[in-house]
Amino acid sequence: LDVAEQHVEVILPGFTHLQVAQPVSFGHHLLAYVEMFSRDADRMGEVRNRVNRLPLGAAALAGTSYPLQREQVASALGMVNALGQPQLCQNSLDAVSDRDFAIEFTAAASLCMVHISRLSEELVLWMSQNFGFIRIADRFTTGSSIMPQKKNPDVPELARGKTGRVVGHLMGLITLMKGQPLAYNKDNQEDKEPLFDTVDTLKDTLRIFAEMIGGQLNPATGKKDGGIVVNAPAMEAAALKGYATATDLADYLVKKGLPFRDAHETVAHAVKAAVSHQVDLSELPLAVLQGFNPRIEKDVFDVLSLRGSLNARDVLGGTAPKQVRLQLERHRARLT
Repeated sequence: LDVAEQHVEVILPGFTHLQVAQPVSFGHHLLAYVEMFSRDADRMGEVRNRVNRLPLGAAALAGTSYPLQREQVASALGMVNALGQPQLCQNSLDAVSDRDFAIEFTAAASLCMVHISRLSEELVLWMSQNFGFIRIADRFTTGSSIMPQKKNPDVPELARGKTGRVVGHLMGLITLMKGQPLAYNKDNQEDKEPLFDTVDTLKDTLRIFAEMIGGQLNPATGKKDGGIVVNAPAMEAAALKGYATATDLADYLVKKGLPFRDAHETVAHAVKAAVSHQVDLSELPLAVLQGFNPRIEKDVFDVLSLRGSLNARDVLGGTAPKQVRLQLERHRARLT
């Protein structure tokens, strides 16, 4: 959220199929990951609610003959629902043999790691020389063993690899349970290693990612040092390379009364002309653009600018800076 808030007005090429599609706010792009991580937090809360149940009293498999106050123990241990009511395992056979709690947590952790892995992939691409969109602090990278000019994104790459580890733990736990009859079987002692390693891996990865993206708090200044450094000019230059406002021209023609299928074809011809002249759409003379369709007027250049394209997406969930700031406020309120 901090980094997104600082870069609401920075223009980034939005990609589909890893090809330039439309311009977006870099803040908007980062908020996509905020949405993913907010769902991860919700899932963890839901898992907690489902698995936070007291098994004590199930004994070996058939329940106990001792007069336990199960509800009292559950309340004392915090095994309660949102209303403060104790939550108990209701079947002794299920209580001793179920490992859904481990599988559910690892499934939620796997999806969170997948989101981290997607962000890792983008960080790796963005800091490469071919993109040059960001810089990552040196403490999260290393040099090459033989190529002194290299600065390798070790932390994002390792996180991407750790994702396979956690997903592997999920597959292992599911496979562990698939052939077991009721009730307890010795197979179940194999649940500990994947579960505990998943906890450690997820916590450590989230901690280091928070520091790598947003920086580390400096007690002396009260501000964060480090974090990713954004190369805004490189991002904007990249957005100009792929005719990112072509869709805006099509929308412009539709608003002038042209059916979209015809607008699509008209824009395709305009892009071909821009490619042949090695210029952006916004650099084509008005007379040339009008040659493709007489509905085009001089106001088209407001539409064809990157900033105009951004501002036009002023709808809930859109990339217009106004909408991005509203989303920032929503997430700030959610987290306070």
